[in-house]
Amino acid sequence: MAGAGKAVIRCWDVFCRVVDNYGDAAVCWRLAQQLASARGGAVRIWIDNLEVLHALFPEVAPGKSRQRVAGVEVCAWTQDADFEAPADVVVDGFGGGLPERYLEAMAGRSPRPLWITLEYLSAESWVAGHHGLPSRHPRLALERYFFFPGFFPGTGGLLREADLEARRDEFQRQADLRARFWRNLGFAPPLPEAIAASVFCYSGAAVAETLDAWASGVKALVAAVPRGPARAPVEAFFGVVDPGDGKVLRRGSLEVRLLPFLPQRRYDELLWACDWNFVRGEDSFVRAQWAARPLVWHIYPQQARTHWVKLDAFLDVYCAGLESEPAAALRAFWHAWNGSGGNGTVHAANGVAGPAWHALWPHSLRLRKHAETWAARLAAAGELAENLARFCDERL
Repeated sequence: MAGAGKAVIRCWDVFCRVVDNYGDAAVCWRLAQQLASARGGAVRIWIDNLEVLHALFPEVAPGKSRQRVAGVEVCAWTQDADFEAPADVVVDGFGGGLPERYLEAMAGRSPRPLWITLEYLSAESWVAGHHGLPSRHPRLALERYFFFPGFFPGTGGLLREADLEARRDEFQRQADLRARFWRNLGFAPPLPEAIAASVFCYSGAAVAETLDAWASGVKALVAAVPRGPARAPVEAFFGVVDPGDGKVLRRGSLEVRLLPFLPQRRYDELLWACDWNFVRGEDSFVRAQWAARPLVWHIYPQQARTHWVKLDAFLDVYCAGLESEPAAALRAFWHAWNGSGGNGTVHAANGVAGPAWHALWPHSLRLRKHAETWAARLAAAGELAENLARFCDERL
């Protein structure tokens, strides 16, 4: 067992199957970078879709089977890939599974690698009790451990670079940095009196109703919409067909800016530049919390509506300590944005998103202060890569 506080340099293999969208690759890539920068060991990421990783981090060349980027060896996970010797620690991203011949090599290695399954993020109460539990492989002499990200001590915590808060605070403090961000995208900085909101969601969010509420509002609102599923309802709302990135659409109090898909570091700056952030899935959801600004989460839809349990579990912990009126308004709009009319109906056009927004936005200042407090509180759970490394040190 490693001594208390002693950093043990190890080699890591992180396996990532890109199942849907960008979240799987985004989280695994952040983890690989954090392990390389914080621990100094050799880190490889095996990913089956380099195009997705290239979109998130353009320095990754999609046509190379092996390359070194940001201190990480990026390897194309193909059927005939040469995995070489297994690493000391093997991370299976989100339980996507490991190659059979790699598993066989793990079982034959002495000492055997530590096998970690990085699970999905959830605020449900059972997570802390299952975090770190082992499970035997049904056939091979291998044991894997389930590692759960989380929002409080007793879980794995959340991914966060060591300098993230300093970079965020400097960006939010300096108007010239924010102005430069907008100008680099081809837009003028929003007027000081306007609300700025980023919109990143899956299909099915109550986009049209919310746009209508923004257009009819008394406050000018600038909505930044990166390329993705939100663009279709935006185009339908304005009656245009694929106007292209860099275009501006206006109606009433609303100005929509159509952005390209942004790499991770540029997307962080978008979150920091906005007063409200509409995010989805896991990676952008976590980054919006570190942005310390009010947010709205579009959770990934699951069968039998099991995602609603996760949504409400997070709202319960996030709203703890928040006054009842802004908490209720926030909960009502999150439900409306995710397609619930509050009476058992589930449909994006549920008729409640507009009124729910008008009831929510007057609480913006209070919710901003709450978001700042929440971001500071999250740090108490520790950083995920460091927590994972410490967990492995204790078992190797």
